[in-house]
Amino acid sequence: MFIAKKHLSRRTLLRSAGTAIALPLLDSMIPASTALAQTAANPRPRLGCIYIPHGATMAAWTPAKTGKDFDFTSILKPLESYRSHMNIVSGLANTPVGPQEGEDSGGAQNHERAAAAFLTAAHPVKGDRGFVGQSFDQIMAEHMGQDTPLPSVELAIEPSGNTCGDAAFTCSYRSSLAWKTPTLALPMENNPQLVFERLFGDGSTDADRRERRRQSASMLDSIKEDVASLNLKLPAADRSRVSDYLDEVREIERRVALVDAKLSSQELEVPDAPLGIPNGFENHINLMFDLQVLAYKSEITRISTLMMAGEGSNTRFPQSGVSEGFHNSSHHSNEQKNKDLFAQINTYHITVLKGFFDRLAATPDGDGSLLDHSLIVYGSSMSDANEHNFDPLPLLLMGGANGLIEGGRHLQFPDHTPLANLYLGLLDKFGIQRDSFGNSTGKLDV
Repeated sequence: MFIAKKHLSRRTLLRSAGTAIALPLLDSMIPASTALAQTAANPRPRLGCIYIPHGATMAAWTPAKTGKDFDFTSILKPLESYRSHMNIVSGLANTPVGPQEGEDSGGAQNHERAAAAFLTAAHPVKGDRGFVGQSFDQIMAEHMGQDTPLPSVELAIEPSGNTCGDAAFTCSYRSSLAWKTPTLALPMENNPQLVFERLFGDGSTDADRRERRRQSASMLDSIKEDVASLNLKLPAADRSRVSDYLDEVREIERRVALVDAKLSSQELEVPDAPLGIPNGFENHINLMFDLQVLAYKSEITRISTLMMAGEGSNTRFPQSGVSEGFHNSSHHSNEQKNKDLFAQINTYHITVLKGFFDRLAATPDGDGSLLDHSLIVYGSSMSDANEHNFDPLPLLLMGGANGLIEGGRHLQFPDHTPLANLYLGLLDKFGIQRDSFGNSTGKLDV
């Protein structure tokens, strides 16, 4: 059979001097011969992995009932409207966070290993050159991200310079979740301007970025001729999709420019200012959420990781109603009033996270929404940070993952089940067959 239909390359870019912008997935990019392949109406799933340090007040996190008839606890209550899209996962442990045979006792050193172990489920060894294991997100990127402009993006809210701790451990353990290989941590970017330029523009060097900032016109203005030329080749539905997409890029570009100017002035004038000022944290993280949604929508990438706070962070979150710093609050001295205050911070983080889910749910994607087609893993490598322990973990899964995972459940697994078993089960759901992962002992059926 001869197929005459022409199609655009998935890597088609809109270009002008110094500017290149990736396009969203268009029907015109789907070869006519791929009857069962990915289409704009049947997109591939996305994966987001979001880390929060210091664990949670587990009594206020874990529902009493298992299965579908569970009641939302105080911490998770803000997510009640997303019951059908979420799974609360209980009973998991991440023992690689703790000391191994022959090592000193855990304690505060567990902080050094916690972030690096979250997606690797492997034990980070001491030394100035890290060695841990390939992370879950990077395995997914190898299988789901090789046909996108960026296989994955790695984001943070706090600068990596704030995350170094014990000199016996490489700073990479605290500063990255994503490990491409057991010895290669991928840097996490907390500046929205640089994230934006990585996603939507060249800006590959400091000189490029300075030049971009000196330009008065939007980068979108510079590609008008290329857009007009492209539109001549597109059907009406694709032209509309491109127009809506570029409108969103323009709005985020405007907001990023304002935030970048503010961050730059703060860095110059008050470099030691606390990171969690009332409006700063939410503005920052909401912009990072918007960038992730736009990157998912355009399929510039399908894989992202985000550190909501650095390991050991003592950022204050006044909007939570708690004036004490994050890390200090986690050390509650086993006093109930202090546990309750820490639970308020946990609840605040879930409330902020809900904003990301709201954006995903409101973004059409094929025959559903981005929330229907995404899997978001949220949790910590610690349980009770007062004890520096790692069992049982606060963990939830959000999103329909293209129908691969049923929602609306509290999944209670046997005590001390390795977190690695969950990742091995998720890889299997996405058609990635592996015999083992990290310290896995089996494969969880989720």
